[in-house]
Amino acid sequence: MPIVAYIVTVLAGYLVGSIPTGFLVAKARGIDIRTVGSGNIGATNVFRQIGTVAGVFVLLMDALKGWVAFVLLAKLAAVWLYPGASAQAQEALRICAGLSVIVGHNYTCWLHFKGGKGVATTAGVLLAWVPWSLLIILCVWVVVFALTRYVSLASICAAASLPFAAWFTGEGLATVIITAAMGALAIYKHKANIKRLISGTETRLATKKAAPQPEAPKQTP
Repeated sequence: MPIVAYIVTVLAGYLVGSIPTGFLVAKARGIDIRTVGSGNIGATNVFRQIGTVAGVFVLLMDALKGWVAFVLLAKLAAVWLYPGASAQAQEALRICAGLSVIVGHNYTCWLHFKGGKGVATTAGVLLAWVPWSLLIILCVWVVVFALTRYVSLASICAAASLPFAAWFTGEGLATVIITAAMGALAIYKHKANIKRLISGTETRLATKKAAPQPEAPKQTP
């Protein structure tokens, strides 16, 4: 039955999204990522507290969750539970899977419904759904980050530009509205960062500084 296909897709998408990649990677190193740095389980905090390799791995895995849910889960639901589904029904299944995987990441049931901010997982969904829109907001992210060195501000600006990118690339009204909701959720999850940006206490992503050179010995007269 169609309703069963949608329910199963939403539940499966949520469970895939709820896998707390950052928490698990940090736990494997003996660290509870929720107790260090910003306390967030996302890639940025992992990058800062554990290192580049771990941070990139978490980033890719969180994005993969979004891609897998949108592409594979929706397809399996259509084949097994909704055979003969129209193109519109299949698209609806994909959107349900995409939205639920983001919610699962943001509010994982395994960590008392406290998860990440959903930026990487949203990017994975967008890669499978509206790749040209993703490319535009990635450009926004890179420019803002290069100018400010704030990951949070770059993510907020990219999220805010998402529906405009979808409109600019010729997507339909429904897609623009859904991407606007996705962007709004990402901005909402950055509310603590917004407060710190306003107060001037937000942490920049620092680059490695060159080692200080020893001072030359002073000449005695």
